[in-house]
Amino acid sequence: MMVTVKMLKPYYIKADDEYVRVILAYQYFSVFIHDQLYHFVPNEAKEIRINRRTRTVDNIEAQFAFQKGKNIIRIPMTKLVTLPDFQTELQKIIDPYIKSQESINIAVNENVNKKIIEELEQQNLRRLIDKALDDRDERQFYELTSLLRQDRTNE
Repeated sequence: MMVTVKMLKPYYIKADDEYVRVILAYQYFSVFIHDQLYHFVPNEAKEIRINRRTRTVDNIEAQFAFQKGKNIIRIPMTKLVTLPDFQTELQKIIDPYIKSQESINIAVNENVNKKIIEELEQQNLRRLIDKALDDRDERQFYELTSLLRQDRTNE
């Protein structure tokens, strides 16, 4: 069966931490099957679920129904994901959602890294203070404790 995607537009998109769900409706998804235009009908599967972490279609077992007149043809997701034009259209739809999650993850990681570095700096300062005490270096001790107090007031 020769299938090409004419149009793939989401009715709406639902995104959470794990998935991007592309919800489909009448007139938003159509395909050519042997040069005949078929329109999506929500008789069976109604969504494309993409795993944000792996960036792959998660509901691969889904069957989509397409209608032309009284004729209904079912196309499995396994067939759709092999179509280059389906992949291209789907990428255009989900890219903003995948990218926004990546930028959130980067911001969270940067914040976590900053906290870790600050904690390591504090630990290092305390070790230097201990070393100044061990060496009986009064000048170094007062300089370092002054830095430690400054860091604490800046928090």
